[in-house]
Order: sequence, then structure tokens, then C-alpha cells
Amino acid sequence: MSVTFSWDLPESERIASLWAERGPTEIGGPAVGTVGGVFEPGEYLREGYTITSRGCPEKCWFCAAWKRDGATARELPIRDGWNVLDDNLLACSEAHIRSVFAMLARQTRRVEFTGGLHSARLKPWHVDLLSGLKPRPAIWLAYDEAADLEPFRIACKMLLDAGWTAKSHRLRCYVLCGYPSDTQAAAECRLRTVISAGATPMAMVYRGKDGVEAEGWHAWARQWIRPACIHPANAAGDRRE
Repeated sequence: MSVTFSWDLPESERIASLWAERGPTEIGGPAVGTVGGVFEPGEYLREGYTITSRGCPEKCWFCAAWKRDGATARELPIRDGWNVLDDNLLACSEAHIRSVFAMLARQTRRVEFTGGLHSARLKPWHVDLLSGLKPRPAIWLAYDEAADLEPFRIACKMLLDAGWTAKSHRLRCYVLCGYPSDTQAAAECRLRTVISAGATPMAMVYRGKDGVEAEGWHAWARQWIRPACIHPANAAGDRRE
């Protein structure tokens, strides 16, 4: 069994014990620190998901990816898929990135970058590659710390100038909330800052190693997860993209 989040380990252990009656079972995955190897489509992730690199040089305090898979981007063989989950695709070499986009151009589904694209690394030639994908892909940026704000705003402007629109809800942004010393008022300010920059935010509530969210944050975050709740007057998005 591959387990992504540490707080799912108790349930995973229960399920593994049931399967152990039928044969040998083993628990692995990010939750137990398993170092990621070559990605094989269809193993553990649903159809269409793909991982073309592992590791991240940013070393964010709240993220385990660089601790588990390394503080450099380790390029993997490229497998077909339309939802890119790389830790930090833009930290890869130009040759690798261009090869990934050549693969994405073959896909018959709208491409998504739910693994996120690092705003500070986004360059005009990346935007050109993104613009070349039809239909226009769904892009996820991040605003986790104060230092992320200016690069995020610059990335949004580049993408909006290239044709993305706020109404489409296809320019999204993960916003870390609920970490120690954070308040709901401060978090809401960050979320509204994302909206003012032209993107649609998604609140990501921090969990410590024990997997527990600070009291009151889960219910609060529900209003900042779905675009239909954030933009009730424009829930359907802009279908022209």
C-alpha cells in the first residue's frame, strides 16, 4: 500500500492487516518516507496522473518533499499523462521541461498542473509553452509565505497577459493557512490578496506530524476550497477557455 499522508497511517495499517490474511502486505509511500523511484502509470495513482521529476530545491519548512526525495530536481523518464504532480517541475532543465510539454501536447484531455508551478521560477518561455497547450491548462501556483507574494503577483500578471482570466478559475493558488501563529483574519487577508491578483485561492490547512489541524480551521477553510463558494456569482467559470 502506498500512503501519502501520515495521518492516514492508522487506517492504512488496519486495511493492511486485513489484506495480510490473503498474502504478504507492505506499507510504503510518502507517509513513511519512501524515496520515490521511476514513476509507473497506473501504480497507486489514477489514470492520467504523471510524475516526471522528484525532489525540490526550495526547502520549505512545512514540506517533506525535499527531505524525502532530495533538495535537487531529479529528472525521471517521461510517462504520458495530463495531470502533472512533480514537486517542482520548473526546477528541471530546459530540455526536460520542453520534453514534458511535448508529451502534454499529445494528450486528449485538458492538462492540469496540480503539483504546482513555482512562481519565482516562472519565465516567459514557460508561459509560451503553457499558452501552446490547447485547451488552456489549469495552473496552480502557491502563496505560502510573505516572500512568495511578489513572485506570485508577477507570475499572475504574466499568465493573465497571456490569456488566462480570473473568471475561468483555471489560474489557481494554494494558500497555506492555520500554521502556528497564523490567524483566520490574516489567512483571509492572504486569500483575498490572491483574488485581487486575478487567481482563485484554495486554503490548505497546515497539519503537524500528528496530522491534527488547529481547532476551528477545518470548518473555516470549507468556504475557501471550492470556486463555487469563493465566486458564487460566477460558479460556472468562463467556458470560452
